[in-house]
Amino acid sequence: MYSYEDRMRAVQLYIQYGRRGAATVRDLGYPSVKHLRRWYRHYLKTGDLPPDRSLPGNSYSPEKRRAAVDHYLQTGRCVAHTIRALGYPDGGTLRIWLNEDLGPTPQSQGRGAPKRHIDDKRQAVYELCTRQTSATAVAQRYGVTDSALYNWRDQLLGKEAKRSPVKRQDDNANDGDPEALRAEVKALEKRVHELQLEHDILVKASEIVKKEGGVNPQTLSNREKTLLVDALKGAYRLSELWKAVQLPRSSYYYQREALQRPDKYAEARQAIATIFENNYRCYGYRRIGESLRCDGAALSEKVVRRLMSEEGLIVGSTQRRRFSSYRGELSPAPENIIARDFQAPAPNEKWLTDITEFPVPDGKVYLSPMIDCFDGLAVSWSISASPNAELVNAMLDEAIRTLAPGERPVVHSDRGCHYRWPGWLKRLEAADLTRSMSRKGCTPDNAACEAFFGRLKVEFFYARQWTGTTMEQFIAELDAYIRWYNESRIKMSLGGRSPIEYRRDLGIAA
Repeated sequence: MYSYEDRMRAVQLYIQYGRRGAATVRDLGYPSVKHLRRWYRHYLKTGDLPPDRSLPGNSYSPEKRRAAVDHYLQTGRCVAHTIRALGYPDGGTLRIWLNEDLGPTPQSQGRGAPKRHIDDKRQAVYELCTRQTSATAVAQRYGVTDSALYNWRDQLLGKEAKRSPVKRQDDNANDGDPEALRAEVKALEKRVHELQLEHDILVKASEIVKKEGGVNPQTLSNREKTLLVDALKGAYRLSELWKAVQLPRSSYYYQREALQRPDKYAEARQAIATIFENNYRCYGYRRIGESLRCDGAALSEKVVRRLMSEEGLIVGSTQRRRFSSYRGELSPAPENIIARDFQAPAPNEKWLTDITEFPVPDGKVYLSPMIDCFDGLAVSWSISASPNAELVNAMLDEAIRTLAPGERPVVHSDRGCHYRWPGWLKRLEAADLTRSMSRKGCTPDNAACEAFFGRLKVEFFYARQWTGTTMEQFIAELDAYIRWYNESRIKMSLGGRSPIEYRRDLGIAA
């Protein structure tokens, strides 16, 4: 409970602050806003506050008060359970009784107790450690008890504060003791030093090791910890740095020696970067490893993958968006002869075709290729700014010219309108080629051609910025990529060779 003077001071300050309860409680440190408003309403009605510190509806005998506090202590320290069992008082009143009898413990402060900002606590602890007056005077300035003030000190300073020679029970005995004050200041300075060290480690982890600021230093590798220690050893002792990052002394010196050794993979790094850049930045570790083996520098896949990661050589990711030329069932569709069997024992037995688009700054560019299921070779292709009949007809004419006498491949496509127009049908009939079509809305029926488009866009289109590129320049670069795809781009399914190299090794004219 609060004295008459305390309650009157609170009501007068409440009026002075324009009836802003939160500001009043923040300055005084008591009571709750609910009790403050109750006092104010009583003050308006009577012009005064009751001198016996009891308000209407809150008058309880000392015996009832003692019974409520004992019940609280004996039944698990639950305010709600005590109120339900006894039928009195309200939660705020019971917490006030507990605060007076037990001190400001976490169980007795309740939701109505004002929450202190961390800066206020730090200032109070600083004044406690450097005080010229008693701890009681410092506590009164912040509206808390001595016990709460020392709890703040222990929370902020940790174990060093608890080991300090200043005694809580006999605080006044140390008020004039310079040694005790110096010990507390030293403990505070030590804690500040430790916090600064933790901060610097996190900053360096972000700058040097490229880790986020919230990374746990203990989860870093010994090599990364060694880099951190070397970066901070000019400002801190090695022993405290080792302890902070949990790095054994022997491991530190081993890693330092390892970091000073010449990089045995220096030439391999340069070769990997060259292969990556010269192949549209699309080679992963498997194809780069195969290229190195062809050049006589064999490295394991794990080493190639690690070196690529350290050099930041990352293959671009896909951004899927499909072009559709379907315009409905314009004419009867032929049978799906391919039936998802995209394997061919010889060239020019199964051909796949489709259309895809590339949005560039000047507009859209459309590509129509003819893919051979034997080895994935692009037999022919046409590129245009419009997805018209000429796009597919020109591609088909060029593909037919590559056929030897007697070769009659199956030409498989989706159900797009381009493959149902008279020009397309007339050319297939004249060359005696067999038509095959996917089922309606079934992309997997033409999966091998779709896979070609996917690789093309990931390796060539999505990995680059095309701002400022004209349509003519883009068409020229797309044409160059497909030629590189046929002649130089290795496929692991072909034994690390390009489609044309594979045919040459088999003795097949390409």
